[in-house]
Amino acid sequence: MSVRHGLLALLSERPRHGYELRAEFERRTGSALNVGQVYTTLSRLERDGAVVGTGDGEEGRSTYALTPAGAEELHDWFTTPVTRESRPRDELAIKLALAVGAPEVDVPAVLQAQRTDSLRALQDYTRLKARADAVDDLAWLLVLDALVFQTEAEVRWLDHCEARLVRARAAAPPGPAAAPVRAPGREGVRR
Repeated sequence: MSVRHGLLALLSERPRHGYELRAEFERRTGSALNVGQVYTTLSRLERDGAVVGTGDGEEGRSTYALTPAGAEELHDWFTTPVTRESRPRDELAIKLALAVGAPEVDVPAVLQAQRTDSLRALQDYTRLKARADAVDDLAWLLVLDALVFQTEAEVRWLDHCEARLVRARAAAPPGPAAAPVRAPGREGVRR
């Protein structure tokens, strides 16, 4: 997630000070921000000419406003798709890929533990959606919808992984010390 662009988006609505930016970012996205990260990002944005700060805010706090250069950067961000390559690594996929090759790991137990946690998270997101206001919390509801859909997809993927593991074990030749189920070759896959 781009904190930089999130702050620019909030500043496109009106000038704000750092604590206000932090609170509104957290309210809309559900993602916690350290206030130090907010002010470090604001300093960089000011250095880069994307925002301008004034010391005339409430309680002597600097208020930041979007500049034309910042508005242009924000426009570019909104109109550029988020590519798969720019997203962080999927820790769960990496964990499972490594678990299938590790003889001491009980892969079905790893899958079940993750499924249990994912279903708990799905229930939590559903409760949060029920408490949110359809108008006042629209941004938060969009984030919650994304979390619900991602978690539902994760549960389906875990089910698929479990079925694939069962098929792979059934197809493995019998032997005194069966080799761990290994992931297929990854030739031709971009990293």
